[in-house]
Amino acid sequence: MRSHFTPRLRNTGRMCRPRWMACWDGPNRTGTTCALDCGAGIGRITKRLLLPLFKAVDMVDVTEDFLTQARTYLGEEGRRVRNYFCCGLQDFSPEPSSYDVIWIQWVIGHLTDDHLSDFLKRCQVGLRPSGIIVIKDNMAQEGVIMDDVDSSVCRDLDVVRKIVRRAGLTLLAEERQENFPDEIYHVYTFAMR
Repeated sequence: MRSHFTPRLRNTGRMCRPRWMACWDGPNRTGTTCALDCGAGIGRITKRLLLPLFKAVDMVDVTEDFLTQARTYLGEEGRRVRNYFCCGLQDFSPEPSSYDVIWIQWVIGHLTDDHLSDFLKRCQVGLRPSGIIVIKDNMAQEGVIMDDVDSSVCRDLDVVRKIVRRAGLTLLAEERQENFPDEIYHVYTFAMR
């Protein structure tokens, strides 16, 4: 277990790029006590990213069946999951000053702009000193695109940045996922506090 959060580039073992170092290096580096996985599903991010880096993880998802499956999927390491919260993010409030990292992956499209802004405000309250919020999600090329199948939306970068600012957060880093085909949505990761 590391004493501070320093993610590595997937499958390379190399440290993350210098523009991300403001998030987890130096005097304001992020701790490794506890992370929150938002839109956790069965726990893939919890298992492969968060549990290897944090002493404890909490999971929140709107689907009880996913959280039930997570208990099996996570195996022995799942004993370090403190809480399995069944709740939509529009209604979820992280416990104040509890998390070093709040990880939100592929779920913001299920929240309205107002719900997302309000949720990010509540997440800010849930951060420990030097904690960060990370969003990883699909980004539209332009505007907002509605998915008629699941009623989600895909926002462009400017829309997401405006929502982050409206929530009173400061973007620390932003990065486009490399090696994805141009014909699909671009995937971006943002770090903020």
